[in-house]
Amino acid sequence: MSTRVDEIQSVIRGFENSGYVLDRALATAVYLLIKLGKPLLIEGHTGVGKTEVAKVLASSLGTELIRLQCYEGLDVSSAVYEWNYQKQLLAIKIQERSDETVEEKVKHIFGPDFLLERPLLRSIRAANTSPVLLVDEVDRSDDAFEAFLLELLSDFQISIPEMGTIQATHRPFVVLTSNRTRELSDALKRRCLYHWIDYPSLEKETKIVQTRLPSIGGELSAEAVKWVQAVRRLDLTKSPGIAETLDFVQALSALGKDHLDREAAEETLGCVSKSVEDMARIKTEGIEKILSQ
Repeated sequence: MSTRVDEIQSVIRGFENSGYVLDRALATAVYLLIKLGKPLLIEGHTGVGKTEVAKVLASSLGTELIRLQCYEGLDVSSAVYEWNYQKQLLAIKIQERSDETVEEKVKHIFGPDFLLERPLLRSIRAANTSPVLLVDEVDRSDDAFEAFLLELLSDFQISIPEMGTIQATHRPFVVLTSNRTRELSDALKRRCLYHWIDYPSLEKETKIVQTRLPSIGGELSAEAVKWVQAVRRLDLTKSPGIAETLDFVQALSALGKDHLDREAAEETLGCVSKSVEDMARIKTEGIEKILSQ
C-alpha cells in the first residue's frame, strides 16, 4: 500500500475518531487540502456536514479554528480588519503635546497597536501554527466580498493601505462552504479544490447515526434513518439533512420509543420538517405509507 493511501486512511480514521464518517472521496479532498495547501470549496445541501468538516479538521490537526460567517452586505471592516478609532483619538490627544511631526504621528496611530483583527486577517497573522480558516456559506455574500477573498486565496496575503501588504506567517488551511443559493465566480472557483457533499446513502447515514449516537438502539436508529430517507424522496421545499436525522433519533429516544410507528412519527415530525408546507405534504402523502417504504 502506498504512502498516500496510508495517509488518506489516516484522515478517515482521524475524522471518525471525532464522530465524523468520511467517505474516501471527501477524505482525498481533505488530504489534498493539507498536502497542497490549496483552499477547499465544499458545496452541498443544507445540513449534510459541510461546516463540520472544518471543525473536525481543526480538531484533528490540533490547531485553531477561525470562522467567518458570511451574510449579505459583509464588508472589509467585519471580515478583514478595522481601526480602533477610540484608541486612535486618545493617542492623538496624547501626541498633541509631543514634538513629533504630523507624518510621524499619522504613522504611529496607523500601526499594529491600533489594528482590530477580523477573521481573515487573524488567519494570516497566526503566529505559532497554521489555523483552519472556515469561510462559511460564502454564497450568502456578494460579488464585492468575493473580490476581497481573491488576494487571500491566491497569495495568502492581505493589503492594508496604511501598512502595506501582510504576508501569512503560517498559511491557513482554508475551507469554504456553499449551499449554492447563488453561483460563485469562476475566479474564486479556480483558486480552490472542489467537493460536493450529497445526501448520504442509507448505509452511510445509518453508520453516521450509530457513530454519533452509540447509546441509542440499532433497531430504532435504522428505522429512523429509513424514514428520513423516504421523506427526502418527496417533493419538499427543504429536505431534511443529517442534522435533522440526528435530532429525530434523539427525540424518539427521549420519548422512550424503542421502534418507529405512526404515532411516534407524528409526534416528532417537527424534528424532520421545518415548514408548515412540508409537514402538510408529508401528512398528505400518508405517514403510514412512507413508513412502509
